[in-house]
Amino acid sequence: MAAAEEEGGRRRGRVAVVVLGDIGRSPRMQYHALSLARQADLDVDIVANGGSDPHMAVKSNPLIHLHEMKSVRLEGISKISGALALILKAAIQFVILVWFLCFKIPRPDFFFVQNPPSVPTLAAVKLCSWLRKSEFIIDWHNFGFSLLGLSLGRGHIIVKIYLWFEKFFGRMANGSFCVTKAMQHELAQNWGINATVLYDQPPEFFHPTSLKEKHELFTRLENDICNPQEIRDCISEQRGRDSGSSNQLHNTLFTAQSGDGFFMKSNRPALVVSSTSWTPDENFGILLEAAVMYDRRVAKSLNEDDSIDEEKLWIDINNGKQYCYPRLLFIITGKGPERRKYEEQIKKLKLRRVAFRTMWLSAEDYPLLLGSADLGVSLHTSSSGLDLPMKVVDMFGCGLPVCAFSFSCIEELVKVGKNGLLFSSPSELADEFLVRRFVLKAFVKKSDFARIS
Repeated sequence: MAAAEEEGGRRRGRVAVVVLGDIGRSPRMQYHALSLARQADLDVDIVANGGSDPHMAVKSNPLIHLHEMKSVRLEGISKISGALALILKAAIQFVILVWFLCFKIPRPDFFFVQNPPSVPTLAAVKLCSWLRKSEFIIDWHNFGFSLLGLSLGRGHIIVKIYLWFEKFFGRMANGSFCVTKAMQHELAQNWGINATVLYDQPPEFFHPTSLKEKHELFTRLENDICNPQEIRDCISEQRGRDSGSSNQLHNTLFTAQSGDGFFMKSNRPALVVSSTSWTPDENFGILLEAAVMYDRRVAKSLNEDDSIDEEKLWIDINNGKQYCYPRLLFIITGKGPERRKYEEQIKKLKLRRVAFRTMWLSAEDYPLLLGSADLGVSLHTSSSGLDLPMKVVDMFGCGLPVCAFSFSCIEELVKVGKNGLLFSSPSELADEFLVRRFVLKAFVKKSDFARIS
Protein backbone atom coordinates (compact mmCIF):
# COMPACT_ATOMS: atom_id res chain seq x y z
CA MET A 1 0.00 0.00 0.00
CA ALA A 2 1.64 3.17 -1.13
CA ALA A 3 1.66 6.21 1.09
CA ALA A 4 -0.70 8.97 0.05
CA GLU A 5 0.89 12.00 -1.56
CA GLU A 6 0.09 15.60 -0.76
CA GLU A 7 0.05 18.45 -3.24
CA GLY A 8 3.49 19.19 -4.60
CA GLY A 9 4.64 15.57 -4.25
CA ARG A 10 5.51 15.82 -0.56
CA ARG A 11 5.07 12.47 1.20
CA ARG A 12 2.32 12.39 3.79
CA GLY A 13 3.52 11.32 7.22
CA ARG A 14 2.52 7.90 8.49
CA VAL A 15 1.98 6.31 11.89
CA ALA A 16 1.26 2.74 12.97
CA VAL A 17 -1.10 2.45 15.96
CA VAL A 18 -0.46 -0.92 17.63
CA VAL A 19 -2.95 -2.61 19.95
CA LEU A 20 -2.45 -6.21 21.06
CA GLY A 21 -6.15 -6.48 21.84
CA ASP A 22 -9.63 -5.88 20.48
CA ILE A 23 -9.57 -2.51 18.73
CA GLY A 24 -13.33 -2.14 19.24
CA ARG A 25 -12.71 -2.25 23.00
CA SER A 26 -9.77 0.18 22.88
CA PRO A 27 -11.46 3.59 22.73
CA ARG A 28 -8.39 5.67 23.62
CA MET A 29 -6.40 4.22 20.71
CA GLN A 30 -9.34 4.74 18.35
CA TYR A 31 -9.49 8.39 19.41
CA HIS A 32 -5.72 8.72 18.94
CA ALA A 33 -6.10 7.35 15.41
CA LEU A 34 -8.86 9.83 14.62
CA SER A 35 -6.84 12.76 15.99
CA LEU A 36 -3.73 11.74 14.06
CA ALA A 37 -5.73 11.47 10.84
CA ARG A 38 -7.94 14.54 11.26
CA GLN A 39 -5.71 17.02 13.04
CA ALA A 40 -2.20 15.93 12.04
CA ASP A 41 -3.30 14.83 8.54
CA LEU A 42 -1.34 11.58 8.82
CA ASP A 43 -1.97 8.20 7.27
CA VAL A 44 -2.76 5.82 10.12
CA ASP A 45 -2.35 2.05 10.05
CA ILE A 46 -4.13 0.40 12.98
CA VAL A 47 -2.67 -3.03 13.71
CA ALA A 48 -4.87 -4.78 16.26
CA ASN A 49 -6.84 -7.90 17.04
CA GLY A 50 -10.35 -8.21 15.69
CA GLY A 51 -13.45 -8.92 17.71
CA SER A 52 -15.62 -5.82 18.07
CA ASP A 53 -16.14 -3.22 15.37
CA PRO A 54 -14.52 0.17 15.96
CA HIS A 55 -16.60 3.31 15.64
CA MET A 56 -17.90 4.17 12.17
CA ALA A 57 -15.85 7.38 12.26
CA VAL A 58 -12.72 5.22 12.37
CA LYS A 59 -13.87 2.77 9.70
CA SER A 60 -15.01 5.49 7.32
CA ASN A 61 -11.97 7.79 7.55
CA PRO A 62 -9.97 7.45 4.29
CA LEU A 63 -6.66 8.05 6.08
CA ILE A 64 -7.18 5.20 8.59
CA HIS A 65 -6.37 1.66 7.49
CA LEU A 66 -7.32 -1.32 9.65
CA HIS A 67 -5.09 -4.41 9.73
CA GLU A 68 -6.68 -7.20 11.74
CA MET A 69 -4.59 -9.86 13.46
CA LYS A 70 -6.10 -13.12 14.66
CA SER A 71 -6.26 -13.66 18.40
CA VAL A 72 -4.12 -16.48 19.78
CA ARG A 73 -5.98 -19.05 21.89
CA LEU A 74 -4.32 -22.08 23.46
CA GLU A 75 -7.09 -23.49 25.65
CA GLY A 76 -5.92 -27.08 25.28
CA ILE A 77 -2.36 -26.35 26.41
CA SER A 78 -3.64 -24.07 29.19
CA LYS A 79 -5.37 -27.05 30.79
CA ILE A 80 -2.07 -28.96 30.83
CA SER A 81 0.29 -26.14 31.82
CA GLY A 82 -0.67 -22.50 32.31
CA ALA A 83 2.97 -21.33 32.28
CA LEU A 84 3.72 -23.19 29.04
CA ALA A 85 0.61 -21.71 27.43
CA LEU A 86 1.70 -18.18 28.41
CA ILE A 87 5.18 -18.67 26.92
CA LEU A 88 3.88 -20.20 23.68
CA LYS A 89 1.20 -17.54 23.33
CA ALA A 90 3.74 -14.73 23.80
CA ALA A 91 6.09 -16.34 21.23
CA ILE A 92 3.32 -16.71 18.64
CA GLN A 93 2.08 -13.16 19.23
CA PHE A 94 5.65 -11.87 18.84
CA VAL A 95 5.98 -13.52 15.41
CA ILE A 96 2.56 -12.27 14.28
CA LEU A 97 3.34 -8.71 15.40
CA VAL A 98 6.71 -8.65 13.63
CA TRP A 99 5.13 -10.04 10.46
CA PHE A 100 2.44 -7.36 10.40
CA LEU A 101 4.64 -4.45 11.46
CA CYS A 102 7.54 -5.27 9.15
CA PHE A 103 5.85 -6.78 6.10
CA LYS A 104 2.09 -6.08 6.05
CA ILE A 105 2.09 -2.30 6.43
CA PRO A 106 4.08 0.52 4.80
CA ARG A 107 7.02 1.86 6.77
CA PRO A 108 5.69 4.31 9.36
CA ASP A 109 7.48 7.38 10.65
CA PHE A 110 6.70 6.15 14.14
CA PHE A 111 5.02 3.30 15.96
CA PHE A 112 2.48 4.30 18.59
CA VAL A 113 1.82 1.36 20.91
CA GLN A 114 -0.70 0.79 23.70
CA ASN A 115 0.63 -0.52 27.01
CA PRO A 116 -0.49 -2.85 28.57
CA PRO A 117 -0.17 -5.54 27.43
CA SER A 118 3.61 -5.28 27.57
CA VAL A 119 4.57 -8.86 26.67
CA PRO A 120 5.45 -9.35 23.87
CA THR A 121 4.24 -6.04 22.43
CA LEU A 122 7.02 -3.72 23.59
CA ALA A 123 9.81 -6.07 22.44
CA ALA A 124 8.18 -6.71 19.06
CA VAL A 125 7.53 -3.02 18.37
CA LYS A 126 11.04 -2.04 19.49
CA LEU A 127 12.56 -4.60 17.11
CA CYS A 128 10.38 -3.41 14.22
CA SER A 129 11.16 0.25 14.92
CA TRP A 130 14.89 -0.57 14.74
CA LEU A 131 14.55 -2.60 11.55
CA ARG A 132 12.38 0.02 9.83
CA LYS A 133 14.20 3.04 11.24
CA SER A 134 11.05 4.43 12.83
CA GLU A 135 10.39 6.16 16.13
CA PHE A 136 8.96 4.09 19.03
CA ILE A 137 6.36 5.79 21.24
CA ILE A 138 4.45 4.21 24.14
CA ASP A 139 1.05 5.28 25.42
CA TRP A 140 0.97 4.14 29.05
CA HIS A 141 -2.63 3.33 30.01
CA ASN A 142 -1.62 1.32 33.09
CA PHE A 143 1.09 -1.15 34.08
CA GLY A 144 0.95 -4.70 32.76
CA PHE A 145 2.70 -6.19 35.78
CA SER A 146 0.10 -4.73 38.17
CA LEU A 147 -2.76 -6.22 36.15
CA LEU A 148 -1.04 -9.61 36.15
CA GLY A 149 -0.49 -9.23 39.89
CA LEU A 150 -4.27 -9.16 40.46
CA SER A 151 -4.44 -12.86 39.64
CA LEU A 152 -0.96 -14.10 40.57
CA GLY A 153 0.05 -11.74 43.38
CA ARG A 154 2.72 -9.03 43.24
CA GLY A 155 5.37 -11.37 44.67
CA HIS A 156 4.98 -14.08 42.02
CA ILE A 157 8.11 -14.78 39.95
CA ILE A 158 6.22 -14.34 36.68
CA VAL A 159 5.00 -10.90 37.81
CA LYS A 160 8.56 -9.91 38.74
CA ILE A 161 9.84 -11.02 35.32
CA TYR A 162 7.00 -9.09 33.66
CA LEU A 163 7.93 -5.97 35.63
CA TRP A 164 11.57 -6.25 34.54
CA PHE A 165 10.49 -6.72 30.91
CA GLU A 166 8.13 -3.74 31.05
CA LYS A 167 10.75 -1.45 32.55
CA PHE A 168 13.55 -2.61 30.24
CA PHE A 169 11.69 -2.07 26.98
CA GLY A 170 9.77 0.92 28.31
CA ARG A 171 13.06 2.79 28.69
CA MET A 172 13.91 2.07 25.03
CA ALA A 173 11.03 4.17 23.72
CA ASN A 174 11.77 7.44 21.95
CA GLY A 175 8.82 9.04 23.70
CA SER A 176 6.07 8.28 26.18
CA PHE A 177 2.60 9.50 27.02
CA CYS A 178 0.63 8.63 30.15
CA VAL A 179 -2.86 9.22 31.50
CA THR A 180 -2.27 10.92 34.89
CA LYS A 181 0.19 13.14 36.71
CA ALA A 182 0.51 10.40 39.33
CA MET A 183 1.64 7.92 36.66
CA GLN A 184 4.01 10.54 35.21
CA HIS A 185 5.63 10.89 38.63
CA GLU A 186 5.92 7.11 39.10
CA LEU A 187 7.51 6.64 35.67
CA ALA A 188 10.01 9.43 36.29
CA GLN A 189 10.98 8.47 39.86
CA ASN A 190 11.05 4.67 39.71
CA TRP A 191 11.31 3.76 36.03
CA GLY A 192 13.62 6.42 34.64
CA ILE A 193 11.05 7.33 31.96
CA ASN A 194 10.00 10.89 31.13
CA ALA A 195 6.37 10.84 30.02
CA THR A 196 4.00 13.60 28.95
CA VAL A 197 0.54 13.59 30.51
CA LEU A 198 -2.11 13.28 27.83
CA TYR A 199 -5.55 13.41 29.43
CA ASP A 200 -8.32 11.64 27.58
CA GLN A 201 -10.86 13.71 25.68
CA PRO A 202 -14.15 12.36 24.33
CA PRO A 203 -14.63 12.80 20.58
CA GLU A 204 -17.52 14.78 19.15
CA PHE A 205 -19.90 11.80 18.96
CA PHE A 206 -20.10 11.78 22.78
CA HIS A 207 -22.69 14.48 23.42
CA PRO A 208 -26.05 14.88 25.20
CA THR A 209 -28.75 12.86 23.46
CA SER A 210 -31.80 14.58 22.01
CA LEU A 211 -35.34 13.39 22.86
CA LYS A 212 -35.76 11.99 19.35
CA GLU A 213 -32.46 10.09 19.60
CA LYS A 214 -33.49 8.71 23.00
CA HIS A 215 -36.81 7.51 21.63
CA GLU A 216 -35.17 5.84 18.64
CA LEU A 217 -32.52 4.21 20.86
CA PHE A 218 -35.01 2.83 23.38
CA THR A 219 -37.13 1.54 20.51
CA ARG A 220 -34.12 -0.43 19.24
CA LEU A 221 -33.34 -1.72 22.74
CA GLU A 222 -36.98 -2.50 23.63
CA ASN A 223 -36.70 -6.28 23.62
CA ASP A 224 -33.33 -6.35 25.40
CA ILE A 225 -34.64 -4.13 28.19
CA CYS A 226 -38.27 -5.12 28.59
CA ASN A 227 -38.47 -8.70 27.40
CA PRO A 228 -35.27 -10.44 28.57
CA GLN A 229 -35.38 -14.21 28.74
CA GLU A 230 -35.95 -15.85 32.13
CA ILE A 231 -36.18 -12.51 33.96
CA ARG A 232 -39.21 -11.11 35.80
CA ASP A 233 -38.79 -7.83 37.61
CA CYS A 234 -40.19 -4.32 37.90
CA ILE A 235 -39.00 -3.50 34.38
CA SER A 236 -39.90 -6.64 32.43
CA GLU A 237 -43.48 -6.35 33.68
CA GLN A 238 -43.74 -2.81 32.31
CA ARG A 239 -43.87 -3.80 28.67
CA GLY A 240 -44.71 -7.48 28.98
CA ARG A 241 -48.38 -6.76 29.69
CA ASP A 242 -48.96 -4.43 26.76
CA SER A 243 -46.72 -6.04 24.13
CA GLY A 244 -49.71 -6.33 21.84
CA SER A 245 -50.70 -2.69 22.11
CA SER A 246 -51.04 -0.74 18.90
CA ASN A 247 -49.21 2.12 20.62
CA GLN A 248 -46.04 0.10 21.08
CA LEU A 249 -44.39 1.71 18.05
CA HIS A 250 -44.91 5.14 19.62
CA ASN A 251 -44.04 4.42 23.25
CA THR A 252 -41.04 2.96 25.03
CA LEU A 253 -40.29 2.36 28.69
CA PHE A 254 -38.80 5.85 28.92
CA THR A 255 -40.27 7.91 26.10
CA ALA A 256 -43.49 8.56 24.23
CA GLN A 257 -44.28 10.16 20.90
CA SER A 258 -47.11 12.59 20.30
CA GLY A 259 -47.35 13.64 16.67
CA ASP A 260 -43.92 14.86 15.70
CA GLY A 261 -42.91 15.53 19.32
CA PHE A 262 -41.29 13.36 21.96
CA PHE A 263 -41.37 13.51 25.75
CA MET A 264 -40.06 11.57 28.76
CA LYS A 265 -42.68 9.52 30.58
CA SER A 266 -43.43 10.55 34.15
CA ASN A 267 -43.34 7.02 35.60
CA ARG A 268 -40.16 5.97 33.85
CA PRO A 269 -37.39 4.33 35.93
CA ALA A 270 -34.16 6.16 36.68
CA LEU A 271 -31.50 4.91 34.28
CA VAL A 272 -28.03 4.16 35.68
CA VAL A 273 -25.30 3.12 33.26
CA SER A 274 -21.95 1.47 33.86
CA SER A 275 -19.53 0.05 31.31
CA THR A 276 -16.89 -2.53 32.08
CA SER A 277 -14.45 -5.05 30.67
CA TRP A 278 -15.58 -7.44 33.45
CA THR A 279 -12.08 -7.82 34.88
CA PRO A 280 -10.84 -8.13 38.50
CA ASP A 281 -9.93 -4.42 38.72
CA GLU A 282 -13.67 -3.62 38.78
CA ASN A 283 -15.58 -5.13 41.69
CA PHE A 284 -19.20 -5.24 40.56
CA GLY A 285 -20.13 -6.85 43.83
CA ILE A 286 -20.11 -3.28 45.20
CA LEU A 287 -22.84 -2.23 42.77
CA LEU A 288 -24.95 -5.31 43.53
CA GLU A 289 -24.73 -4.66 47.28
CA ALA A 290 -25.63 -1.00 46.78
CA ALA A 291 -28.66 -2.00 44.70
CA VAL A 292 -29.87 -4.36 47.43
CA MET A 293 -29.37 -1.64 50.06
CA TYR A 294 -31.32 0.89 47.99
CA ASP A 295 -34.18 -1.56 47.51
CA ARG A 296 -34.40 -2.37 51.21
CA ARG A 297 -34.06 1.22 52.39
CA VAL A 298 -36.84 2.36 50.06
CA ALA A 299 -39.10 -0.43 51.32
CA LYS A 300 -38.35 0.59 54.90
CA SER A 301 -39.04 4.27 54.25
CA LEU A 302 -42.41 3.34 52.72
CA ASN A 303 -43.21 1.00 55.63
CA GLU A 304 -43.42 -2.04 53.35
CA ASP A 305 -42.98 -5.40 55.05
CA ASP A 306 -41.73 -8.68 53.60
CA SER A 307 -45.25 -9.89 52.86
CA ILE A 308 -45.89 -7.31 50.15
CA ASP A 309 -47.22 -8.71 46.88
CA GLU A 310 -44.52 -7.88 44.33
CA GLU A 311 -46.80 -8.67 41.40
CA LYS A 312 -49.36 -6.14 42.64
CA LEU A 313 -46.63 -3.56 43.22
CA TRP A 314 -45.40 -3.96 39.63
CA ILE A 315 -48.94 -3.78 38.26
CA ASP A 316 -49.53 -0.54 40.19
CA ILE A 317 -46.31 0.92 38.77
CA ASN A 318 -47.29 -0.22 35.26
CA ASN A 319 -50.63 1.52 35.68
CA GLY A 320 -48.91 4.80 36.47
CA LYS A 321 -48.71 4.87 40.25
CA GLN A 322 -45.72 6.96 41.33
CA TYR A 323 -43.65 6.74 44.49
CA CYS A 324 -41.28 9.24 46.06
CA TYR A 325 -38.34 6.99 45.13
CA PRO A 326 -37.96 5.84 41.52
CA ARG A 327 -37.32 2.38 40.23
CA LEU A 328 -33.71 1.92 39.16
CA LEU A 329 -32.68 0.26 35.93
CA PHE A 330 -28.96 -0.55 35.76
CA ILE A 331 -27.66 -1.17 32.25
CA ILE A 332 -24.15 -2.61 32.31
CA THR A 333 -22.37 -2.70 28.97
CA GLY A 334 -19.22 -4.57 27.97
CA LYS A 335 -17.59 -7.92 27.38
CA GLY A 336 -15.15 -9.78 29.60
CA PRO A 337 -14.26 -12.89 31.61
CA GLU A 338 -16.30 -12.16 34.76
CA ARG A 339 -19.56 -11.21 33.07
CA ARG A 340 -21.21 -14.62 33.44
CA LYS A 341 -20.27 -14.83 37.13
CA TYR A 342 -22.01 -11.56 37.93
CA GLU A 343 -25.00 -12.38 35.74
CA GLU A 344 -25.55 -15.51 37.84
CA GLN A 345 -25.35 -13.42 41.01
CA ILE A 346 -27.88 -10.94 39.63
CA LYS A 347 -30.38 -13.72 38.91
CA LYS A 348 -30.34 -14.68 42.60
CA LEU A 349 -31.22 -11.20 43.85
CA LYS A 350 -34.81 -10.57 44.89
CA LEU A 351 -35.43 -6.89 44.25
CA ARG A 352 -38.67 -4.91 44.16
CA ARG A 353 -37.65 -1.64 42.56
CA VAL A 354 -34.30 -2.44 40.97
CA ALA A 355 -33.52 -4.26 37.72
CA PHE A 356 -30.28 -5.12 35.89
CA ARG A 357 -29.56 -5.60 32.21
CA THR A 358 -26.19 -6.60 30.73
CA MET A 359 -25.55 -6.01 27.06
CA TRP A 360 -23.04 -5.12 24.38
CA LEU A 361 -23.84 -2.05 22.32
CA SER A 362 -22.50 -0.88 18.99
CA ALA A 363 -19.95 1.92 18.99
CA GLU A 364 -22.69 4.20 17.62
CA ASP A 365 -25.38 3.32 20.22
CA TYR A 366 -23.12 3.44 23.28
CA PRO A 367 -22.74 7.27 23.31
CA LEU A 368 -26.51 7.60 22.83
CA LEU A 369 -27.11 5.42 25.89
CA LEU A 370 -24.74 7.51 28.01
CA GLY A 371 -26.48 10.68 26.88
CA SER A 372 -29.87 9.17 27.79
CA ALA A 373 -28.96 8.08 31.32
CA ASP A 374 -29.55 9.83 34.64
CA LEU A 375 -26.31 8.71 36.26
CA GLY A 376 -23.10 6.93 35.34
CA VAL A 377 -21.29 4.62 37.75
CA SER A 378 -17.59 3.76 37.57
CA LEU A 379 -16.31 0.84 39.64
CA HIS A 380 -12.78 1.06 38.27
CA THR A 381 -10.30 0.65 41.13
CA SER A 382 -7.04 0.58 39.10
CA SER A 383 -4.54 -2.23 39.60
CA SER A 384 -1.76 0.35 39.89
CA GLY A 385 -3.77 3.17 41.44
CA LEU A 386 -2.32 5.43 38.75
CA ASP A 387 -4.64 5.26 35.75
CA LEU A 388 -8.06 6.77 35.09
CA PRO A 389 -11.22 5.14 33.71
CA MET A 390 -11.87 6.12 30.10
CA LYS A 391 -15.58 5.45 30.60
CA VAL A 392 -15.85 8.48 32.91
CA VAL A 393 -14.42 10.76 30.22
CA ASP A 394 -17.00 9.45 27.76
CA MET A 395 -19.78 10.03 30.31
CA PHE A 396 -18.65 13.61 30.84
CA GLY A 397 -18.67 14.15 27.08
CA CYS A 398 -22.37 13.21 27.12
CA GLY A 399 -23.12 15.57 30.02
CA LEU A 400 -23.67 12.64 32.37
CA PRO A 401 -22.79 13.06 36.08
CA VAL A 402 -20.78 10.21 37.57
CA CYS A 403 -20.48 8.33 40.83
CA ALA A 404 -16.95 6.90 40.80
CA PHE A 405 -15.16 4.57 43.17
CA SER A 406 -12.55 6.57 45.07
CA PHE A 407 -8.87 5.71 44.65
CA SER A 408 -5.60 7.58 44.79
CA CYS A 409 -5.69 9.71 41.63
CA ILE A 410 -9.38 9.72 40.63
CA GLU A 411 -9.70 13.39 41.67
CA GLU A 412 -7.57 14.32 38.66
CA LEU A 413 -10.75 13.55 36.73
CA VAL A 414 -13.81 13.59 39.02
CA LYS A 415 -14.36 16.89 40.85
CA VAL A 416 -16.75 16.28 43.75
CA GLY A 417 -19.88 18.44 43.53
CA LYS A 418 -18.93 19.75 40.08
CA ASN A 419 -19.04 16.86 37.66
CA GLY A 420 -19.67 13.90 39.95
CA LEU A 421 -19.38 12.20 43.31
CA LEU A 422 -17.05 9.64 44.90
CA PHE A 423 -17.84 6.60 47.04
CA SER A 424 -15.74 4.03 48.91
CA SER A 425 -18.33 1.42 49.91
CA PRO A 426 -21.68 -0.05 48.80
CA SER A 427 -23.41 1.87 51.59
CA GLU A 428 -22.05 5.21 50.37
CA LEU A 429 -23.18 4.44 46.82
CA ALA A 430 -26.65 3.43 48.04
CA ASP A 431 -26.81 6.71 49.99
CA GLU A 432 -26.16 8.65 46.79
CA PHE A 433 -28.97 6.79 45.02
CA LEU A 434 -31.33 7.68 47.88
CA VAL A 435 -30.30 11.25 48.65
CA ARG A 436 -29.83 12.56 45.14
CA ARG A 437 -32.87 10.83 43.64
CA PHE A 438 -31.32 11.50 40.27
CA VAL A 439 -31.49 15.27 40.33
CA LEU A 440 -27.73 15.45 39.86
CA LYS A 441 -28.14 17.18 36.53
CA ALA A 442 -29.95 20.00 38.31
CA PHE A 443 -26.99 20.96 40.49
CA VAL A 444 -24.18 20.26 38.03
CA LYS A 445 -23.29 23.20 35.83
CA LYS A 446 -23.09 22.32 32.18
CA SER A 447 -19.69 24.03 31.95
CA ASP A 448 -18.31 21.61 34.54
CA PHE A 449 -18.65 18.80 32.00
CA ALA A 450 -15.98 20.50 29.91
CA ARG A 451 -13.80 18.06 28.06
CA ILE A 452 -10.63 17.18 29.94
CA SER A 453 -7.65 19.00 28.46
